[in-house]
Amino acid sequence: MTVTFSDLHTESGLKSLNEYLSGKSYISGDQISKDDIKVYGAVLVNPGDAFPNASKWYESVSSKLASSFPGKACGVRVGAAAAAPVETAPAEEAAGDDDDDDLDLFGDETEEDKKAAEEREKAKKQSSKKKESGKSSVLLDVKPWDDETDMAALEKAVRSIEMPGLLWGASKLAPVGYGIKKLQIMLTIVDDLVSVDSLIEEHLTVEPCSEYIQSCDIVAFNKI
Repeated sequence: MTVTFSDLHTESGLKSLNEYLSGKSYISGDQISKDDIKVYGAVLVNPGDAFPNASKWYESVSSKLASSFPGKACGVRVGAAAAAPVETAPAEEAAGDDDDDDLDLFGDETEEDKKAAEEREKAKKQSSKKKESGKSSVLLDVKPWDDETDMAALEKAVRSIEMPGLLWGASKLAPVGYGIKKLQIMLTIVDDLVSVDSLIEEHLTVEPCSEYIQSCDIVAFNKI
């Protein structure tokens, strides 16, 4: 029997997944399968405490994947532009050496060679550290000025903020009291690119967003 999930980046989609996983460990049976991998790829971040069944499943699949791929990830880029230098460099060097007698394949390594090798290794390590920059999953409470604030416009203003390393996720409205509701919204950030404090102070609580937003609070902050 085919099971269909849609809009897993939204609250309704996560709710559907959470209900389906009630009493289940995995999507299809009691062991991880390709179905789990496919659904896992469509879920942006750990659904969190609001969806306990889906959250438990997400953590289980993450653990299985981590143990299956123990190698250290440095990040890769696939594309013709990135591959071209690797292929053309030897050809250019070969074209410049017309006299085969000048080639010393087994010559002693000079001090300059050693220094160049050390610099390349240092640059490689620095590049690897940069590519390994972590991500975090954040849950924000966004509070309006009063019960007359247009919450749809408030959410639209929040999601209008775009920057490298920022991805908005599922959201919902939660009651505060006296008829006032707050927006709870998930986001995923690349730690080296986005500061949540700056996001709040320099974007969410200043014009034009401040027309709808009174304040913002960080409810949860988890490393991915």
